[in-house]
Amino acid sequence: MQLIEIQNTTDAKRFVTGPVKLLQDDPNYIQPLETDIEKVFDPAQNKAFRHGECIRWILVDSNNHFLGRIAAFVNRKYKNKGDDGIAGGIGFFDCVNDQNAADLLFDVARNWLLQKECFCMDGPINFGERDKWWGLVISGHQPPLYNMNFNPPYYQTLFENYGFKPFFYQLCFGLDPAKKFNPKIYERHRALSEQGGYQLKHMELSKLDKYAADFAEVYNAAWAKHGGLKEMKVEQAIIMFKTMKPVIDPRIVWFVYHFDKPVAIFINLPDLNQWFKKLRGKFNLISKLKFLYYKYTVANTKMVGLVFGISPEYQGLGIDSFIIVEAGKEVNKMSYTQYEMQWIGDFNPKMVNIAKNFGDTFETRKLATFRYLFDQSQSFKRHPMID
Repeated sequence: MQLIEIQNTTDAKRFVTGPVKLLQDDPNYIQPLETDIEKVFDPAQNKAFRHGECIRWILVDSNNHFLGRIAAFVNRKYKNKGDDGIAGGIGFFDCVNDQNAADLLFDVARNWLLQKECFCMDGPINFGERDKWWGLVISGHQPPLYNMNFNPPYYQTLFENYGFKPFFYQLCFGLDPAKKFNPKIYERHRALSEQGGYQLKHMELSKLDKYAADFAEVYNAAWAKHGGLKEMKVEQAIIMFKTMKPVIDPRIVWFVYHFDKPVAIFINLPDLNQWFKKLRGKFNLISKLKFLYYKYTVANTKMVGLVFGISPEYQGLGIDSFIIVEAGKEVNKMSYTQYEMQWIGDFNPKMVNIAKNFGDTFETRKLATFRYLFDQSQSFKRHPMID
């Protein structure tokens, strides 16, 4: 077996496409868009390069057949509370079911990260934000959501046999929109409705700037000022919404207003992989035209929850129930028969509890972010809990 460091466009292409033959016989596999992976490793498109660096390898056999791949990176913006030092990352791991092959990939990443003075390696994670390519699926093996890692069950064994331990778990929840909600949800909805002044509105694409500004207002109140995240500028929200515009279904992007003040957001998208799976990883001009055709002719049956937030001063009043019931009325008139929320870390019990009480929810899949300590004599600590 031979490790090849990615140093040219030919090897870079193989890094992206290599796993297809490895995984294509799995009925749940959906080939990611090649451009989505390529932009992770493009300094012109990934701002993580401003404060980090990465390296990639592929593993081949004596006949130059693809056996696996891995990326290692140092992102100095990637910090977890309680970490004493630099946490390195690995991601985009794929491998045949061979522990020796996996160990070679893990070893080369570990040695590079040791040279960068990291104290551990976490993975599989993304060289960038946590909303993409983060975590290993350990239960609920099914077709992945857009920009979600996909892996066969044996990957977990490869990680654990090497010595990785779960740093935190990532929980996804779903519900059947056609089912009745818990009676308490209807009671809370009725109580808030009787107060008056509250209104649920879906996004209007013709007023995108307005809704982007409203999103930033709620986001900053709910997370930036109280959750320790960076405040989002209105200009950033506008850019984000304009980027998402081609795939937005405005009927499933909701805002709650108390009179004219935005107080809650419920942002969902169609399950884009229901359309993208037909493109087989390509997103050139022809593929984009195909995507538009599928978007307008193939009914999407799953909506994916991205953001659910309520301004702190309005929490505990029943707005969550108000959103659920009002949105449910509209969804039942659409093609969506499934709903799944993007992952929530088990270190955030408050959000996990909200998800569990969202309705008649059930766990759809569970992912794990693993950690490997370079100094094995050190005691292993899980991700600290959020109050």
